[in-house]
Amino acid sequence: MRPREARRRGTVAVLVSLLGLSVGQTVAALPAAAAAPPAAPTVAAAQDQAARAIARSLSDSAWRARVQHAALTADEVPVTALADRADKDLKSTLTAADHKIAAAKGLDAGIGSLLRLRLGDHAMCGALSAGKLPWVAPATTDDHATTIVAYDVRGRAHALDARHAPARPVYVVDIDGSKALAAGLSVLNRQLRHYGLDSATPAPAPKADATRKPQAQAAAAGGFWTTRISAVELSDDEEPWIKGDAEIYTLVTGFGQDGAVRVDPVDMPYLDNDGTVYRPGQILVNWSNYKYNLADAVMMEEDGSTNYRDLAKAIATALLTITDQGTYIPLVNAILDAIPNDWWTDDPDYVDSWYTLASSDNGTRYGARGNGWMTVEPYFVQQF
Repeated sequence: MRPREARRRGTVAVLVSLLGLSVGQTVAALPAAAAAPPAAPTVAAAQDQAARAIARSLSDSAWRARVQHAALTADEVPVTALADRADKDLKSTLTAADHKIAAAKGLDAGIGSLLRLRLGDHAMCGALSAGKLPWVAPATTDDHATTIVAYDVRGRAHALDARHAPARPVYVVDIDGSKALAAGLSVLNRQLRHYGLDSATPAPAPKADATRKPQAQAAAAGGFWTTRISAVELSDDEEPWIKGDAEIYTLVTGFGQDGAVRVDPVDMPYLDNDGTVYRPGQILVNWSNYKYNLADAVMMEEDGSTNYRDLAKAIATALLTITDQGTYIPLVNAILDAIPNDWWTDDPDYVDSWYTLASSDNGTRYGARGNGWMTVEPYFVQQF
């Protein structure tokens, strides 16, 4: 699946996780920052390097059989680990590619291997099991690609139709999107705190008072109101067969109890297939974190090679002007327009957005871009 919408000005992906900005706040120790980073290895180049090396290694029949068994019995194969007992040169090449990927994404060196190998399409299982020699292709981040490149055991490149899976089995070299996203969000949050951009934690609410707003009364009563997703569906969009499952998450934006801009990321790992209605019962908004009874939601897909350290620098310089004016201000456009295209190494995709979600909303809300819908309901979380 890969539900997505056309990119808009560098479309913000992981964007502003737990971002807080207040009047008079400055960026601590911000380097000549948001300047474009120097040229560095890209995720695409590292994946291409790995794909060539794996393709050549398949000339070894014993190793080829191991890879085939792994690819037929698992959706994704941690190929660097699998290569531990293979040729030392292959292991070295894949380890080097893993290091380049981590560096290109601004991730900590200790993240471990991100490279994954998978069969390009389930329809290829028969040919692979029958002994057809597979090719190996690096994953693409281009939604509009018409051709992709795959390598054979001699390292020769072959052009394949990106819209129609070939009869020949093709292994795809990709990265573990879930692992990369989790590590990236950790780096982003840490960097934002370093720059002094984390939102202050609201003080505990005092005892119930009839003059206080419902959210505060709920907190005093030992619980809080939320908006819960009872159903969600994303629409279809034709894409290259080489793409894997989506990594969807939503950024909930608004003003925190301290009046600072706040953005809370909500992971949606169940959204794997377009055209499917999911009923997660997932909490989208915790209203006790917000000053107003309105918030916005920006749904994103991690689909590229975001450099999270560069992203934190860009956020620090782009959103300093957003402050609480005493009334709710929609933040979707500010988020989508604030940052220029060149702060991505590749772009994650903007899926859809929901303006002014209210704490009282109870029903189906369609995204502004027409790429999805959610049915939401108020839900009270009671403290034990």
